[in-house]
Amino acid sequence: MGKYIIGIDVGGTNIQGGLIDPHGRIVSRAQEKTDARLGADKVIERIAGVAAKLLEQSGVNRAEIAGIGAGVPGFIDIDRGIVRSAANLQWKDVPLAERLKDLIGLPVCIHHDVRMYVYGEAIQGAGRSFQHVLGITIGTGLAAAYIDQGRILCGIQNMAGELGHIPMSGEQTRCSCGMKGCLETVVSARGLIRQVTEAVRSGRPSRLAELALREPGELTADAISAAYDEGDELAAEVYRHTGRLLGQGLAYAVTLLSPDVIIIGGGVASAGEKLLAPVRESLQASILPKYWSHLKIETAQLGNDAGLIGSAAYARAKLDPLPE
Repeated sequence: MGKYIIGIDVGGTNIQGGLIDPHGRIVSRAQEKTDARLGADKVIERIAGVAAKLLEQSGVNRAEIAGIGAGVPGFIDIDRGIVRSAANLQWKDVPLAERLKDLIGLPVCIHHDVRMYVYGEAIQGAGRSFQHVLGITIGTGLAAAYIDQGRILCGIQNMAGELGHIPMSGEQTRCSCGMKGCLETVVSARGLIRQVTEAVRSGRPSRLAELALREPGELTADAISAAYDEGDELAAEVYRHTGRLLGQGLAYAVTLLSPDVIIIGGGVASAGEKLLAPVRESLQASILPKYWSHLKIETAQLGNDAGLIGSAAYARAKLDPLPE
């Protein structure tokens, strides 16, 4: 389809937008604070404002825009364009596609933000040379998506990919979902911070002790990564445990899906080998050798652009589907 598409990535902190040309290139960008406390209507107005800013900046005529693709966190009814629930946006049963279309006057397709991120990586990023792409994002939480030969696996009620909510043996921390011991209680920014804080409070020495005992928010995943680089043993131990557990969790997905690549993205993944080395070791020990022999583990390449590219590509496919 020889038209432009607007790609939107709605996060708990920021709304990011990109105008994508017919060749998949981002030609204009815009961003706005989400400020979810203002309510769904205001946030939707801000999303529409990002789209309007993209048009204004680029000078592209509205008639040249085929539509909008938006990646949104939470549980999404992709067929009806409704956000059924999104905890960090405080949304429930919000008809996002319909409201955006009313405000902007363009067709709107919505999908889960992590699937759009992984889809973007699969078609233009670290997964572009692979057919069976498993991607995960590690940030505030942990989520996964699987792209099989260009098709996005969604499952019943579009709930596929909640890797972070597999209870892990030996873990007892209560998860925000209500269960105990979920993988994301360890493998996430919050999980790293919790592990360090609990260890410091139990008396473990660490250069992170002062930060860990201050007000919540003082200790960050970046600070833990820096402490590791400075030789802090507690930080190193936390990364080893986190990586080992992630490898065990990924083993379930690899055995079920048999991907040829795992792409790891999100803020926590910027820690690099301090996290990925124990992931590889644990994963290799937890799967059959035939799985491991054809499996690559890569870090994401596109950064925040992945969600914009993925959302736009999804919308393009929905609005101009290829013949069966």
